[in-house]
Amino acid sequence: MSDGNVGGPGAGLSRRDALKLGLTAGVSFTLLGLNAKIVAAAGEQVLKVAHPAFSQDWSPLRGGGAPFRWNSVWWASPMYFDADGKIHPYVFTSWETSDNKVWTFKLDPKATFSDGSKITAADVKTSWEVSAMANTKNQRADQVLSKVAGYADVTGGGAKELSGVATPDEGTVVVTLSAVDPIFFMRLANHIIPIAKASQVRGEDGEEIADWYMPDNGAVYSGPFKLVEIDLDGGKLAFEPNENFFGPKPKLSRIEISSIEDNVTATSLLNSGEFNAHTELVTSTIVKDLGPEFSSGPTIPTSQHFWFNMARAPMDDPKVRQALIMAVDREGLIKASYPDGPHKKTDQILNSVPGAENSGFEPFPYDPEGAKKLLAESSYGGPERLPKLLFVGVSGPAIEAAAQYIAEQWRQNLGITAVDMKPQQDAYAGPDQNAVQIFRDDVGTRVPDAVSYLAGSIASTSSNAQNKLGGYKNDKVDSLLADAATKAADDPERVALAQEAQKAFREDWAFIPWYAQTMSRWATKEVKGIDKNLDWQVIAPWEISIG
Repeated sequence: MSDGNVGGPGAGLSRRDALKLGLTAGVSFTLLGLNAKIVAAAGEQVLKVAHPAFSQDWSPLRGGGAPFRWNSVWWASPMYFDADGKIHPYVFTSWETSDNKVWTFKLDPKATFSDGSKITAADVKTSWEVSAMANTKNQRADQVLSKVAGYADVTGGGAKELSGVATPDEGTVVVTLSAVDPIFFMRLANHIIPIAKASQVRGEDGEEIADWYMPDNGAVYSGPFKLVEIDLDGGKLAFEPNENFFGPKPKLSRIEISSIEDNVTATSLLNSGEFNAHTELVTSTIVKDLGPEFSSGPTIPTSQHFWFNMARAPMDDPKVRQALIMAVDREGLIKASYPDGPHKKTDQILNSVPGAENSGFEPFPYDPEGAKKLLAESSYGGPERLPKLLFVGVSGPAIEAAAQYIAEQWRQNLGITAVDMKPQQDAYAGPDQNAVQIFRDDVGTRVPDAVSYLAGSIASTSSNAQNKLGGYKNDKVDSLLADAATKAADDPERVALAQEAQKAFREDWAFIPWYAQTMSRWATKEVKGIDKNLDWQVIAPWEISIG
C-alpha cells in the first residue's frame, strides 16, 4: 500500500482553589510551580499551555478526554495523518494486504523508547490488548480495533490476548480481521492507542498497571518528549525532549501545562503573553478576543447539526420536518453563532473527505412561504396544534445562539412559539429521549473516508440514527453504505456509493445542517508548527517552535 521512513515524525497561586477563587479577567500574574517559572527565560523555547480541567488521569490509553489532546507530544503511534488527510509512516514504516483481511505491518528498526530500548512488535500488541481490556476504559479503542479477530473476546472479559494479532518477529505485526476492511490501515493512524513498553504497562493479571506512566515509576516514553514532572493536585505537568527519540530533534526545550478552568481567565492570560497555547478554548468570540491566527486551522471531517427525532411527534410527519427546515435561513444561522469563524457553514453531512466536493447533495432551500404551506398541509394543520419543541445539547454560548436563532425563525415564519431548550443530552437517555424532538450533536470520522463518515451518522446501526434520529432506518441508505464498504480505498465506486447514500438521506428531511468544524491551532501567533489533524492531535510536535 505504502512505505517509507518516518519523515519528520506571582507566586503561591498554584493550587486549584486559588485559581478558582482568586483569578478574574484582566489580572496578570506569574504561576510558579514544577520548580520552573511559567515565564520562560530569554532564548528558551517553552510552550506554556493553559489546560481547561484539573485532569487526574493522564494515562495515554484512555482514548479521549482533555489529556488525549497531548498524546502525540509524549507517545508515538503506528502512523499519523497530516492536516490534509495524508497518511505518514511513524513506528510502522509499511503496510500491505492481499485480501483486505490479513494485514502485515513492518516496524521502523530505528524506533526506540526514551531509555534507548527498542520498540518491538510485542510492545504494539500489548498496548492494543491493554487498551481493549474493559477496565482500561479506553473511550475509542473500538475505532481502532473493533474489526480485529478476538477483539470482542477481550472487551467482553473472555480473553486477555487478541487472537487476530501475531508477532512473527520483533519487527513485524500481522493482523487478521473478522471481516474484510479495505481501510483498516487508516484506522491505526492516530493516537487513540499509542505505543507503550509492554513490561511497564501491563501487570501479571493482564490489567493496566496504575500510574505506570509517572516519571517516579521509571516510565519510558516513545514520543518526541518525555514527562519529567507532574503535580495532579496543582494541575501541572512538564515535558522535556526525549534524547532517544528516533525521529527529528524537537525544537522546543520544554512544554509546561497548567490547569486554568475559567475561559475568561485563560483568554486574559493568553492576551497578556503569560501563556501561548490552550488545550481547547471554545468561545463564540474567540477570533475577536485572540485574533484569527489563534483559532485558524484545517477543516476536519466533523460537523455539527440539529438532528430531528423522527419517532417523536410532530417529527413523525415528514411535512412538518420539511417545513421546519425550510423556515430557517442558514446563512443567518452561522452569522448568529460564529460571525467571525473559525467554523464554516455547511449544507451537508460530508466534509473534508473524498467525495465531499461535488457530492450532488442539493442544499435545503430557505423558503418561508413554502414552509408555511407545508405546515398547513401537515397532519397538524398549523402551529397551534404542534406539541412543544424541545432542543437538547444546547450547552454553550454559540450553540445557544444558534438554537435561539432557529426558534426565532420558526416564530417569525411559522408562528411557532412553544419551544424549550436544555443543555444536557445525557438527562434524556433511554425512554426519556421520546420527550426530545431536536438533538444538537456532532458527527464525524477519524479517517478521511466518506463511507466511515456516513456509517457513523446515518446508517441504521449508528448511535446517531438510533439515539438522535429516533431509530432511523432507510434500507436504501444502508444498502449503499454496505456495498461501498467493500470497495478499496482508492476505488471511485466507494465514493460514488457514499454520495448516493447521502442524497437518499436528504429526502427524509431529518436535520438542519449547521457547520463544518475547523481544527483550531489554539495557540498565539508566535507559536509555529502546532497544526492539528482530523483526530485532534498535534501532527508533528517536534516541529513546534516559539518566535
